[in-house]
Formats: sequence, structure tokens, C-alpha cells
Amino acid sequence: MTKRYLAIGLVLAWTAACPALSWADFAARVVTVHEGDRLTIYHDGRKETIHVKDVECPELRQPYGQQAKLATAAYVGNREVVIKALKRNRQGRITAAVVLQDGRSIAQELVKEGLAWSRPESSEGRSLEDLEQLARAAGKGLWSDPNPVPPWKWKATRKVNPRKYSN
Repeated sequence: MTKRYLAIGLVLAWTAACPALSWADFAARVVTVHEGDRLTIYHDGRKETIHVKDVECPELRQPYGQQAKLATAAYVGNREVVIKALKRNRQGRITAAVVLQDGRSIAQELVKEGLAWSRPESSEGRSLEDLEQLARAAGKGLWSDPNPVPPWKWKATRKVNPRKYSN
């Protein structure tokens, strides 16, 4: 009986300490926008850095990286948002869908404006891919560049030749 209470107590303590294990949707305040797809939220008395699920924005030093950060800050900076499907991804990052109070997805808004790539394994499926194709066709944001470099390729290039990109 004591072992049972101890086990329940440990599970509850672990869940409280690690919100990434909690699957319920919740409201949170965005306290910092680090990049277009990375922000810090405040919920239940603590801060948590999360990555916007299903999209990849340019890095800050890439073309359109600052614009993606500014757009995200305009949408969610110091505002209440709804956090959905919070979990840890394969790379160990905490990801979540970030939904504005009016029901719009920040991921969809960024892709529509041409400030993010949709991830191929996106849980939003065709919706984000379709929005990306429309942004490409309209030449919005990063799609105005004839050959935009996705952040995963840009980071790989920096690792191969870091001096080429240093200040």
C-alpha cells in the first residue's frame, strides 16, 4: 500500500516538474520570442521554452530570420495563447501547437506569410503543405528569394565551414 502511494506521488511530482509529459491543452502567456519558431511561455508558475510544432523558420542570421521573429512577436508576444499537443520530439525539443485566442494557428500564419517551411511529417498534413504552396506561388516572404535555403541545410553548411559565416 505504501509503495502504491509512493509511486502515485512520484508520478504526480514528475508530471508537475515536467509539463512536457502533460497532454492536456492549456493557456499560457508568451514571455519571450527567441526566433520565429521558438518561444518561452509562462504557465503554472514556471517558464518553458517550446518550439512551434510542424514548422521550421529561418535561423535569425538567415534571410527572413528576423522577419519571422518579428512576425511571431507581433502575433503572440506578451499575450495569452493556447498550447496544444505539448510533447518532446525525437531531437529532445519540447514542441507544441500554439493557437491564438481567435483560434488561428501560429504555424499556419507563419507559413501563409512565407516565413516558415512546413515540416514533411507535419501533423497538420496537407493544410500546411497547401499554405506553403500558395505562399511559394505568390512569392511571399522567403519565397521571394529564387533559392531559399532551409535552416537544416544552412546549419549543416555552418558546421562544415564555420569560419565562412563568422563575424
